[in-house]
Amino acid sequence: MKRSLHMVGHMLSGIAAIALFGAVFMLLWNALLPQIFGIVAINYWQSLGLLVLLAGLSKFMVIAAFLGMRGYRHNPIHEKWLKMSDEERREFIKNRRSGHAHGFGHFGHGFGYDFFDREEPEKKD
Repeated sequence: MKRSLHMVGHMLSGIAAIALFGAVFMLLWNALLPQIFGIVAINYWQSLGLLVLLAGLSKFMVIAAFLGMRGYRHNPIHEKWLKMSDEERREFIKNRRSGHAHGFGHFGHGFGYDFFDREEPEKKD
């Protein structure tokens, strides 16, 4: 009995939190966006619908980012770069700038540009 009352309390707290978030979202939307961007005001149910939509999109974006990062972990060029010494990296960048970087072609200035050419700032005592 005590456990079921505890669960009902959590469910009611969750419903109250969702209702509060919907009201706050609606108030912020109606206070800011119509004046800034000239768009229409929304009602309470539209604000709840937008919150559900935003929650779904954010979960989708997190999943998509995770799936996209999986391929980055096994990038052979990145792994090769990590194993290079500073001198090998300088040589790679030099070859890349001149268009002779092992089939990569000339990409202009990009990755590694001026990374090894910059001087350390002088330290003041």
